Amino acid sequence: MAKESTHRADELKEVGWSTDDVARYAELWDYRQRWGAMNLEREDRQFLRKAEAALPIIVTGKASAKKPTEEKSYYRWLRFYLQAMDEAESALGLEQNARGVWPILLEEELRALDYYEPVLGLPDTLKAKKFDALRESITSRASSLAAEHGQLLNFDFQAPLNALRAQEPTKWRPLRGGDADADQSYPVLNGSAVEGFRQEVRAELIPMIRETLPSLAKTDKPDLPDDWKRV
Repeated sequence: MAKESTHRADELKEVGWSTDDVARYAELWDYRQRWGAMNLEREDRQFLRKAEAALPIIVTGKASAKKPTEEKSYYRWLRFYLQAMDEAESALGLEQNARGVWPILLEEELRALDYYEPVLGLPDTLKAKKFDALRESITSRASSLAAEHGQLLNFDFQAPLNALRAQEPTKWRPLRGGDADADQSYPVLNGSAVEGFRQEVRAELIPMIRETLPSLAKTDKPDLPDDWKRV
């Protein structure tokens, strides 16, 4: 506790102490400052300890604020790729309500992170690499759906990161790695197929996020509602 230059009797009043007890505290505090605690009666010393335990703790130094989820590197990495895909789809002039499979995946992962608010420190981000395989599996399966209810286009997954690296240093890795890195297939779904596919993504992705990220091991948040949106 920080050393105090005056008593904090007003704060005791704010937490519900009686006028007499607040006055007694102020008097004993002043006496202790002048003559020392050893000159107080045992009962008075106990009273002072009880009063000071009831006071809010004084925080010394600069308190470290918890960084919001949207400011974490992993979250910004997903947002970076989602924004690149949004720009690409805008340039392609897709039909109304059509949406790429990849941005749907990223939107749903970001939505889950917004809701569950994992720490997204090193333990989480290392485990989150397991999501790579799930994304590849889902998009591979969605290609046949897009062939029937949409279209198969191309997207250069390396280009956004290469452009960023040309402007500034970054430790971000490619969204797709290994052999998948060279694959530019980009399934797009018609509006009629988007919602059903989104529900399938949620059914697979959300449980995996909860089970995989160490910081969510003891979360007591209920299942993510379908109608939940970040305020």
